Amino acid sequence: MHEHASARQAVETMIRSRDLEGLLRHAETIHGHRCPLLALGVKAGQYAMDYLDQENTGMEEVVAIVECNNCFTDGIQVVTGCTFGNNALIYKDLGKTAVTVARRQDGAAVRLVVPANFRERLFARYPAAGPLFEKVVVQRQGTPEDLHRFHHLWEAVARRELEEVDLSEQFLMETCTIQLPAFARILATEVCERCGEGVMESRIRVQAGQKVCLACAGEEYYLLTGQGIGCSREI
Repeated sequence: MHEHASARQAVETMIRSRDLEGLLRHAETIHGHRCPLLALGVKAGQYAMDYLDQENTGMEEVVAIVECNNCFTDGIQVVTGCTFGNNALIYKDLGKTAVTVARRQDGAAVRLVVPANFRERLFARYPAAGPLFEKVVVQRQGTPEDLHRFHHLWEAVARRELEEVDLSEQFLMETCTIQLPAFARILATEVCERCGEGVMESRIRVQAGQKVCLACAGEEYYLLTGQGIGCSREI
């Protein structure tokens, strides 16, 4: 138990000391690179955790509600410690670069939203970034040289947004109290009688007297991709 607590302790220490560079470096290990939205996720997460003054051991003491599935969310997950795996990350498919981080014990929360004109303001501050972003990220047509230049520039932009731009210029912020959903249910595992794989009991269907998984039943299931949440069906 103490070993698990100490693994998170390094992040908690960086939160309290406002070591944004250390937190960004930690976030980069799962995101793969540095970028401005990852930096903003780190800043938002650090601010929220500092405001709530609640350590997170992965037992749902803190819950993060994200409204986008972009780079921002990786920064939130790393700093707050709220993930899909520990049931403390809630995803609202609203397409807004926003997060609400809440303390479960009393519902105290803070919501941070990146303004709608953030990208335009960003490219106004860093004119060389806009054309490269359009070519490399949006159109996916950049040469290896373009990609190399873009990564170097994008990392520099992320560092400046992390360290030199005030939080109040990057977010609309409000404190609030929210009603959180109940703790995650612990469900039994059933065995699909067709494929033989273990399945959470809430995802079992009965067909012709057999307990089967959604895939074997040919039923639709929710699917989260880069396009957002949708439905899929496996025959």
